Amino acid sequence: MDQSGDLTKIRREYLGRGLSRADLHEDPVEQFRMWFEQAKSLRSDDVSSMTLATASSSGMPSARIVLLKHYDEQGFCWYTDYESQKGVDLAENPQAQLLFYWYGLERQVRIQGSVHKLSAALSEQYFAQRPRESQLSAAASYQSKPIASRDQLANAVIELESQSFDGKVIKPDRWGGYCLVPSKIEFWQGREGRMHDRLVYQREAEAWSVQRLQP
Repeated sequence: MDQSGDLTKIRREYLGRGLSRADLHEDPVEQFRMWFEQAKSLRSDDVSSMTLATASSSGMPSARIVLLKHYDEQGFCWYTDYESQKGVDLAENPQAQLLFYWYGLERQVRIQGSVHKLSAALSEQYFAQRPRESQLSAAASYQSKPIASRDQLANAVIELESQSFDGKVIKPDRWGGYCLVPSKIEFWQGREGRMHDRLVYQREAEAWSVQRLQP
């Protein structure tokens, strides 16, 4: 094998203080909130970035970075084009996993569950709050579809802007929100010698059980 792609010498040590069962809140969403706020205080610009992993009906996986927009006991929410790759996957297989990685804290959170669309009212409300440029790009772009050039997309935005009455951009029907309802949430804390801490909440009826996993 060509050794130019050999990354085996790249190595780092994890020095996290550890995570015990006694450290955890009984509610995994509240535990997530505490970790999220700590990560936000360290680096607020990327704190809401998360990997969204979906799979088609045939089982082909697909992953990308999206932004968490709100969360509570009901679930974790983001917005996108329903006709995008992720939207097609979720229409065929409405299950997904979210992954947060907060580098400075050496922490990961994995959230698994079923996914449903948010109401049209919630999607309209969020769309109206977005910067005008973001509204225009969402309305002009058919996400994941091929396009001949960047100029073609730029021209579509210009044309849409010229058609916007009173400066208002109409949310396209194909654009809106999703909510992942968690059935499993895992908290991972990096530890020295790769002896990482992994504690996972599993939903059982209306309650959560907690179990430690081997690293």
